[in-house]
Amino acid sequence: MIISQTPLRISLCGGGTDFKEYYSQREGLVVSTAIDKYVFVIVKGRFDDLIYINYTKKEIVRNVDEIQHDLVREAAKKTGIKCGVEITMLADIPSEGSGLGSSSSLLVGLLNAFYNYNGILVTAEQLAQEACEIEIEILKQPIGKQDQYIAAYGGLCTFRFCKDGSVETEHLNISNEIKRKLGSNLALFYTNVTRRSSSILTEQKLNINKNIELHDKIKNMAFLTKEALLKGQIDWIGSLLSKNWEIKKELSSNITNCEIEAIYEKAISGGALGCKIAGAGGGGFLLSYCRLAEQDKLRKAMMGYREFPFMLESYGTKIIFDYRRYDWK
Repeated sequence: MIISQTPLRISLCGGGTDFKEYYSQREGLVVSTAIDKYVFVIVKGRFDDLIYINYTKKEIVRNVDEIQHDLVREAAKKTGIKCGVEITMLADIPSEGSGLGSSSSLLVGLLNAFYNYNGILVTAEQLAQEACEIEIEILKQPIGKQDQYIAAYGGLCTFRFCKDGSVETEHLNISNEIKRKLGSNLALFYTNVTRRSSSILTEQKLNINKNIELHDKIKNMAFLTKEALLKGQIDWIGSLLSKNWEIKKELSSNITNCEIEAIYEKAISGGALGCKIAGAGGGGFLLSYCRLAEQDKLRKAMMGYREFPFMLESYGTKIIFDYRRYDWK
């Protein structure tokens, strides 16, 4: 039995510049951090030749091509999983609609667990690259590359998306004290609004050339976010979150609505220095930056919206359990 643990993430600034349609022209930059909420993948050998898959549904199939779950099927093909295996997926949040990168975290965790089940050790870079290949090239999902990379590498990072398609990863060299302060000043609240990100991201992707100057501004704010973190001036993060959000709303017609704007204003009136909807927008979680001393006021203002407590996570996907007593095959 193999169990992988893969973190979710929050993107601070730069989202959208990780689309190929943008970075192939201008290069992209995203500042992102892993958090201590996870997706778990359990892989266990079976005595028979069937494939059992357990998630919100249960699948029992005879070969990989019959698997309905897209990510499981393609990860199994990529890693050489054939038959005689049971796969179980668990997560701290639902796999869709959160804005915390759960689908990409699941895929990275699947790849990591499958490779280890087959006795193959791979790097974080390989896991990230192959997850991007599966989601973007094979499954044609309208997404960028940041989620796969932060799930694989973990930590607080900047990712530079180069014109040739390569990605340069930099773990930000800041003190543990600054990291703790940053984590303490960030809060997530569930908006009670659900959405599928694909329609939002498809429109955003199609409009990149028309909105390229807006993406330039978002990239510049990612540079400013990196600078603020390196200087320890983390209160800048609040205003940068709000500036990023104001620009992001112009990228697609369904990123925000009256309900989301009302939630945003409640958080600001409650003492948050800045906010944005995590991920694609349209719903999911509101990410707020609020000084610790003001957080009781913030929580009072946000009554009715469930808080999702978290801390920053230093590690990317990893194997937390490896038990190989029997080899059925």
